[in-house]
Amino acid sequence: MMNSRIFITIVLSCIMASIHAYDPDALQDLCVADKSHGTKLNGFPCKEMSNITSSDFFFAGISSPAVINSTMGSAVTGANVEKIPGLNTLSVSLARIDYAPGGLNPPHTHPRATEVVYVLEGELEVGFITTSNKLFSKTIKIGEVFVFPRGLVHFQKNNGKSPASVLCAFNSQLPGTVSVAATLFASEPALPEDVLTKTFQVGSKMVDKIKERLSTKK
Repeated sequence: MMNSRIFITIVLSCIMASIHAYDPDALQDLCVADKSHGTKLNGFPCKEMSNITSSDFFFAGISSPAVINSTMGSAVTGANVEKIPGLNTLSVSLARIDYAPGGLNPPHTHPRATEVVYVLEGELEVGFITTSNKLFSKTIKIGEVFVFPRGLVHFQKNNGKSPASVLCAFNSQLPGTVSVAATLFASEPALPEDVLTKTFQVGSKMVDKIKERLSTKK
C-alpha cells in the first residue's frame, strides 16, 4: 500500500512539473510589465494598476510586411512582452516573418516555446529535426498551418518567385531564439577555434571564412 502511494505521489509530481514547464500562470487579472523597474526576476515586475493604459495591450507592428534588408532574405517582427507589456504572465506571443523570393529563416530553436505558423502569403518549405536526427518537412501554402515543437531545430524557406509571409504563435510571452549558425560562429566571446574545427571536421581557414561571412549578416 505504501509503495503504491509513493508511486502515485511520484506520478503526480511529474504531472505537476510538466504543467509548470512553461511560463508561470498569472495570479491576478493583470500584470503589465514594468520594464523600467530595476528589480531583476524571472519575467517582469507588474506596473501599478493606476499606470496601466490600453496602449499596454496594443501593437501595430505586424499589420504590414517588414522591410527586408538582411542577406538571408527574411525579416522577423516580434509581438512579445518586449513590444506588448500587457502580455506579461499570459504565456502567449506572436511574430510575423516576411520572406523575399528565395528568402530563408535559417535553422534555429525557441528554448521556451512551441511555435505554430500560419501562412498569410506565398508558399514555404518548412521543417524541424528531432533529437534522433529525423527531419519532418512539408511545403505549406496560404491558409495552412505547421507546428514546430518546443526546443527543436527548425527552418522556413521561400522557394517561390514572389514574397511570402507567415504569422507565428508561441506559448510563451518571450520564446527566445537561438540561431544555430550565429551561436556557433558569431558568439561573444568566440568559441575556441579547435572546438569548431573538430566538430565540423574542417580547417581553421574554413572556420574563419564562415565567421567573416556571418559577421556581415548581423
